[in-house]
Amino acid sequence: METPATTILRDRAAPPPIPFDAGRLDALMEKAGIDALVVTSKHNIQYLLGGYRFFFFDHFDAIGVSRYLPILVYVKGDPEQAAYIGHPMENYERELDRFWVPSFSGSARMSTDGVAAAVERLKSLAPKVKRIGIERAFLPADSESALRRGMPEAEFVEAQLPLERLRAVKTPQELEYLKTASDLVVDSMLAVIAGAKPGVTKLDLVEALRREEVNRGLTFEYCLITAGTSLNRAPSDQVLREGDILSLDSGGNYKGYIGDLCRMGIFGEPDSELRDLLDEVDAIQQAARRPIRHGARGGDIYAAVEALTRVSRHGNSLEFVAHGMGLISHEAPRLTDRGPVPYPAHDADLPLQKGMVLSIETTILHPRRGFIKLEDTVAVTETGCEGFGDRGRGWNRCGETAA
Repeated sequence: METPATTILRDRAAPPPIPFDAGRLDALMEKAGIDALVVTSKHNIQYLLGGYRFFFFDHFDAIGVSRYLPILVYVKGDPEQAAYIGHPMENYERELDRFWVPSFSGSARMSTDGVAAAVERLKSLAPKVKRIGIERAFLPADSESALRRGMPEAEFVEAQLPLERLRAVKTPQELEYLKTASDLVVDSMLAVIAGAKPGVTKLDLVEALRREEVNRGLTFEYCLITAGTSLNRAPSDQVLREGDILSLDSGGNYKGYIGDLCRMGIFGEPDSELRDLLDEVDAIQQAARRPIRHGARGGDIYAAVEALTRVSRHGNSLEFVAHGMGLISHEAPRLTDRGPVPYPAHDADLPLQKGMVLSIETTILHPRRGFIKLEDTVAVTETGCEGFGDRGRGWNRCGETAA
């Protein structure tokens, strides 16, 4: 039986500390002209609640005729007015003291239930709250309509940018999570490559990778895989044979933080052309790292590889991209508006900051030799960058110890 929907106000002598920089969030909200936030994405709620995700809905949202929609209401400059609106079963978590927020409401059985509680909370703050920040990409249509009906005098603005800027610089704990995730993803990929034999299928290898990641404590998210001369990255019944090359590009999640890297394997020995191709990919990867340091202009990463990509004989089939990593892939810093995942290049002319984390990836889509790629994860430091999972970056022999 579910716990009844209730609203609980904290009655403690020493409430838990706020797990994020509230002053920075207030400043970001001030800059964006936001009086209060209605946060509805799982990743931002996880961040604002200090790592909390409700276990029951960790891997799905749909239930019955609606969906799980957690909501966190945060008022600029007044954290004591913050409220978390969750599912009735999250009262179990409240009993375990998971929430720092002064108010909890377990009323969100359906998406619009939580909105009704959020509206009630926001109305109690009127006329202080006039401009409300929402996450449009993570707010269902029925919920946004209910929010607008409930707050007809309010102005609703996009809150994606201030929330993302809040998460852009990682804490030491977050950096450790990302390092662990990256290390374990690479360990898993190298184990799969080392155990692969001719006759295995792409589906076999993806399943083997899933087991390796889960056994190491990761949540397996995906594996993009190529084999032989094919550029198709979907798992399939394609059989790998002696002499084939192999790429594994996988995301594994550790405590909500994503390790996303790519490594190459080969059944046999690489010939001189294959060695040259991967060497070129690696040269671009290393060139991209060189300008990275605290205070460096974000766009300098792309400028550093431009000369190499311009003179490459494989220019028409070469792709380079650098993007932020953290609770989600392709988060801040955002360095280009010309990449495969388009977004405004907000950080191209801004300084990198110590604690930012970047994914750097270079790919050659060779028409004869196949898909050749390295993807690395690096953290910005005061004087340079630190690679996470920074091994196995050469040709790893299938059936042998990784390079």
